[in-house]
Amino acid sequence: MGVGRWKSVGGAALRVVVVWAVSTLTLLLLAGALPDFQLQSDDGDSATRTAVTAAWGAGAFGLLGALVWPLVVRALLLVPALVLGVLVFFLNGSLLLLALWLIPDGRGEADPQNAVVVAAVMSAVASATSTALAVRDDEAYGRRLYRLAGRRRRTAAGTGPGTPPGTLFLQLDGVGHDVLRDAMDAGTMPTLAAWAGTTHRLAPWRTDWSSQTGASQLALLHGTNHDVPAFRWYEKDTGRLMVCNRPASAVELQRRAAARTGGPGLLAEDGASRGNLFGGGAEQLALVLSVSARRGPGTRSRAGYFAYFRDPANATRTAVSFAAELVRETGQALAARLRGDAPRVPRGGAYPFVRAFATVVERDVVVAAVLGDVLAGRTAVYADLVAYDEVAHHSGPRSGDAAKVLARLDRSVELIAKAAAHAPRPYRIVLLSDHGQSFGETFESAYGLTLRDLVRAGCGLPVSRRARHSASGAEARNALRSALHRPVEGERRGERPARGAGPVVLASGNLGLVSFPDVSHRMSREEIDQRYPGLLRTLAGHPGIGFVLVRSERHGSVVLGGDGFESPVDELADGAGPLAAFGPGTAAAIRRTDTFPHVADIMVNSMYDPETDRVHAFEDQIGSHGGLGGGQSEAFLMWPRELSSPVGEAGGLVGAEAVHRVLRRWLAEAREGETRGGGPGGGGPGGGETDGREADGREEDGREEDGREEDGREEDGEGGDGGEPRARRRPAHRPAVAADSAQESPPHSQTDGRFPVAGGGPPDEDG
Repeated sequence: MGVGRWKSVGGAALRVVVVWAVSTLTLLLLAGALPDFQLQSDDGDSATRTAVTAAWGAGAFGLLGALVWPLVVRALLLVPALVLGVLVFFLNGSLLLLALWLIPDGRGEADPQNAVVVAAVMSAVASATSTALAVRDDEAYGRRLYRLAGRRRRTAAGTGPGTPPGTLFLQLDGVGHDVLRDAMDAGTMPTLAAWAGTTHRLAPWRTDWSSQTGASQLALLHGTNHDVPAFRWYEKDTGRLMVCNRPASAVELQRRAAARTGGPGLLAEDGASRGNLFGGGAEQLALVLSVSARRGPGTRSRAGYFAYFRDPANATRTAVSFAAELVRETGQALAARLRGDAPRVPRGGAYPFVRAFATVVERDVVVAAVLGDVLAGRTAVYADLVAYDEVAHHSGPRSGDAAKVLARLDRSVELIAKAAAHAPRPYRIVLLSDHGQSFGETFESAYGLTLRDLVRAGCGLPVSRRARHSASGAEARNALRSALHRPVEGERRGERPARGAGPVVLASGNLGLVSFPDVSHRMSREEIDQRYPGLLRTLAGHPGIGFVLVRSERHGSVVLGGDGFESPVDELADGAGPLAAFGPGTAAAIRRTDTFPHVADIMVNSMYDPETDRVHAFEDQIGSHGGLGGGQSEAFLMWPRELSSPVGEAGGLVGAEAVHRVLRRWLAEAREGETRGGGPGGGGPGGGETDGREADGREEDGREEDGREEDGREEDGEGGDGGEPRARRRPAHRPAVAADSAQESPPHSQTDGRFPVAGGGPPDEDG
C-alpha cells in the first residue's frame, strides 16, 4: 500500500474519530438540557462513566445511521416524497432509541418525543462536522460534487461512445506567462507542470494596449474588443462612464460586440459560461455579469449561487474556507507590515471580504458549476477563476501570498480534470489567461500626488491636499456587489459626470485617460494647448509617465514623451524614444487604439523600467494591469498537443481577437474530429506521448538564443512570503514566439525559481 493510500486511510480514520467525539459531546449537552433524556443510572454516575455512556450511544447511533439508514431509504423509495419527509424524523428517532437500548447496563433512556429532537440535532452536528473536516480533502469533496452533479443534471444529448470531444476553457485570471512558468518550475503548480511536460504545450500571447479582463475576455468570447480603450472610460456622445465590471456596461459591450461580428459568440453551440463578464453566446449561464440584471430561471447572477448553496454541505465547506481566508489575509497583511515590505498598499476595510469572496466563494461556485457541465457532457465550457488576480493586486504578482493562491488554483484544475475522466465524452482542457500583471510602486506613493492631481495642476486648477484613492479595477469587487444585489461602482452617484466640472481623469492600472466633457469631440493637441498651455508638457515630461497619445490637427495623432520626444502615430516605431522600453508591438497597439471612436482626449501610459521590471499604477495596486509595460501584456495559452498549433512560423499571437480565432478553430477541429495527433481522443492529462522538450523536431528549453538564462534576474530580496524582488532584470519584452519554435515549457523540476520551492505539493490549503 503506497504512502498516498495510507495517508488517505489515516485521514478518513481521523475524521471518524473527530465526528465521534463531537457527537459524544453533543449527546452530553442534550442530556443536560432536555427532560426525560438521561445517560446515567437512577443512582447517578461519575463524570467518566457518563462520558463513556455518551460515547457508546453516539457510536451506536453513527453505526446504525451508516449501516441501516441506506437500507431503510431504499425500502421506502416508493413512498411519496411528502410522506417520506415526515417519516425521516420518526425513523431517525427510532434509530436513536435503538442506539440507547444497545448501551450496556441500560443507562441510556429517552421518551419518543425527545428521541426525535436528539436524533435530528445529532445528525445535523455530525453532518456539519464531517463536511467541515472535508474542507482540506479535495478527493472527498470531489466525490460529493460528482454525486450532486449526477443527481441534478441531465446528460447532454448525443454523448456516448464515439462522441466528439468537448472543450473546456479555464481562464486563470491575471496569471502572466512568466509567472506561470516560474510557478511550475518552483513546484507550486505540480498539476500544470506535469501537463506541460507531457500532454500540453505552452506559449505566450501579447495583449492589446488595454491589458485587462474587459477588453481581453470580450474578444476571447465574442471575437472583438473594438472601441474598448481601457477598463473604464468616458463616452462624450452618450455622457456615460463605462466600466467593464459594471453590469450595465457589460450588457452594452456584449451588444456592441455581437453587432460588430454578427455572431452569437464562442459558446453558442451547447456552451456554458461560468464566472465571466460576458456570456459568449452560451445558453447555460452562472455568475455572468452581463446577465446579472435579468430576471428569469437560470439567468440571474445569483442563480449559480443558489444552485451551489442549496446543498448544506457546500455551504459549510465554503463558509469554513471563507472564514479561514479572512484569517489568512489578516495574518499576511500583518506579516507584510512587520517585515516592512515595500511597496505596500492598504489592505483593510472591505478588502479582506472581497479577497475571500474571490478566492473562496467564486472559486467554489465556479468549480462546482464546471464539474456539473463536464459530467453533463456539454460541448464547450468557458470559466474564469479570478482568485490570483485579486490577491496579486494587493500583495504583488510574485509574492508568497499570490503563490499560495496559484497552488490552490492548481488543485482546482486537478479536481476538474479528475471529473473529466468520468464524463460521458472525452474532454480537451485548454488553459489560458486574459493578461498578466506588472509590479511597482503606485504613482501616488512614488510622487506624492495622483494622476488627477497632476492633470489639474497642469490645467491650472486647484488641487486638493487630501489624498484621493481611485477605485480598484479588481473584477471581484463589483462581482461581489452584484451577487449581493448592491449598487456597483458609479451607480449611486450616477453615470454622467457633471459638465463644466473640469477634466474627467480615469485610471485603469498604469493607463490613464483624460477627457474634457464640455467639448463634444475628441480635443486636439492644438485645442488643449490653447486652453491649458502647460498640460501636455507637464504630463509628457513627468518622470512617472512613459508617453502620451493625443490627436493632432497637423499630424493626425502624435505620441509625446520626455526630453521633447514627439512622433506622429503613422510614423511611430517600437524602438523610438520612450517606446523602446516597452518592446515589440507597442507602436501597433497604440495605432489600433487611436482608431477607436471613444478613445480619450489624452491617453497616458506610466513609465516602465525594463531594468527593474516596474511600472507605476494610477490606482492603489502594487500588481497592476491595463496598460503597457512588463508582464501585464504577456498572457499565456496552454493547449493539448493533439490540437493544431495556434500560430504559424511567421510569429506569435498578438491580440485577444487573434486568440479568439484560434479557440474557434479548435472547437471546429473537435466537431470535425481533426487532431494533430490523429484521432479524436480527449486531450486530457496522460494522453500525450512526448516529453515536452521537442516540437516539430526542434529542441525547446525556454532559454534565449544566445544560451543565457532568459531573465538574468538578481535573486536578492526573493523568497519571502510577501515580498517582491528588489531588482529583477529581464529583457524589455519577450515576443510571443510560435509554440513550434522556441516557447514551450521543458519538463518541470523543483528549482530555486522566483517562487518559493514547494517540497512536494501545494504549499497551502484551505481551512
